[in-house]
Amino acid sequence: MEPFRRVTGIAAPMPAANFDTDVIMPKQFLKGIDRSGLAEGVFHHLRFDEEGAPRPAFILNRPPWTQARFLVVGPNFGCGSSREHAVWGLAQLGVRALVGTSFGGIFFDNCARNGLLAIAAEAELVETLQARAADPETALITIDLERQLILADGLSAPFEVEPQRRRALLEGLDAVGVALRRAGEIRDFEARHFARSPWLRPSRGV
Repeated sequence: MEPFRRVTGIAAPMPAANFDTDVIMPKQFLKGIDRSGLAEGVFHHLRFDEEGAPRPAFILNRPPWTQARFLVVGPNFGCGSSREHAVWGLAQLGVRALVGTSFGGIFFDNCARNGLLAIAAEAELVETLQARAADPETALITIDLERQLILADGLSAPFEVEPQRRRALLEGLDAVGVALRRAGEIRDFEARHFARSPWLRPSRGV
């Protein structure tokens, strides 16, 4: 995964509450056996009409938000069914971070496992960022994960993130990568475990 340290980009406001994963990634995009082509599926019914043409009124179809790196979202974003494709699609679309007051629990964990920073912030900060993001002149912000700050013209707002999530994002590690960083400790544990209980050692065959 791409490490997240300090990222600058356009923020798009999406203040509606209870954006569920069925809206973020409709079911017809779940048929593939790999992760390719999911960027098209993100908010598909909101971004495109029945003929597949972009809807001009939708925020992500309007400059400068067509290049949004961040979404400032409403409460309970990512609720609903537990489809990891929603996070994969957002990442493919170029979204690096989400800022909101609250997120669906499984969606929040899926973000952490797939390199998408989800920041649960106070309502006042989210409202301020939504107002800035709604104006093309002030929509550019920076999220500095190393210092845990959201930065913009005249704004420097700290945010909290779980240390383990922060470390994995800074280093670009998924769950497997995190485990492999401790491969030596895992092998040492296995050796001690099987030394104490040799009958549990896997058979190597004849």
